[in-house]
Amino acid sequence: MRNIKLTIEYDGKDFNGWQRQPSKLNIQGTIERAIFEITGENVELLASGRTDAGVHALGQVANFKTNSNLPIEKFPIALNSKLKKSIVIKNAEEVDKDFHSRFNCKKKTYRYIINNSQYGTAIYRNLEYCIPQKLDIDAMKKAIKYFEGEHDFKAFKASGTSSKSSVRTIYNANILYENDRIIIELTGNGFLYNMVRIIAGTIVDVGLGKIKVEEIKRIIEQKDRKNAGKTLPPQGLYLIKVEYD
Repeated sequence: MRNIKLTIEYDGKDFNGWQRQPSKLNIQGTIERAIFEITGENVELLASGRTDAGVHALGQVANFKTNSNLPIEKFPIALNSKLKKSIVIKNAEEVDKDFHSRFNCKKKTYRYIINNSQYGTAIYRNLEYCIPQKLDIDAMKKAIKYFEGEHDFKAFKASGTSSKSSVRTIYNANILYENDRIIIELTGNGFLYNMVRIIAGTIVDVGLGKIKVEEIKRIIEQKDRKNAGKTLPPQGLYLIKVEYD
């Protein structure tokens, strides 16, 4: 039995998230069907984490077990020939039989993209979120740094989160600004349900002047969802990278 690790890119616009569902188009089930067509096996594809409907990935990682003798370098070619153009297998490698894409994950990097131009965009409307009001980029850059370190992120999780603990560590929190686009990027050891989208919404409120920079520390400490910003829409969110070392 071989354990195959896949690195996957996808446009989440047409999918109802990662998780397999019987009556809705999803990424996990779509790739599992492609694997069946290649190997003749019904496998369970285990992801580093589930992304929601409309969320994208440049570097999602998933693994599955197989008895197939197909050479490892052939897996991406074979699977991509069976997949929709909105999903691409970027790499395949054979890993230790005990490797688990979720349990062995050490770091993840997410990115949220905001189009801050006056009229937005037709072409990229499903790949970023448009906010036409002028945002204070300098204030946002200062505010994002309060999220670095180990914190209880209870104020930044959606209801329905199954995690027992809301304590997470953010290693890097940065904002880039280029061509009218604000890029919020977070690297951490794990993320709660909707955590990145809520942090992004809170940072936007700082940019709009609704929340002062120095209030971010208090919002984190008070652990009350009502004090944080709104949950931004899914189309601006990307899972960029999953690290295991």
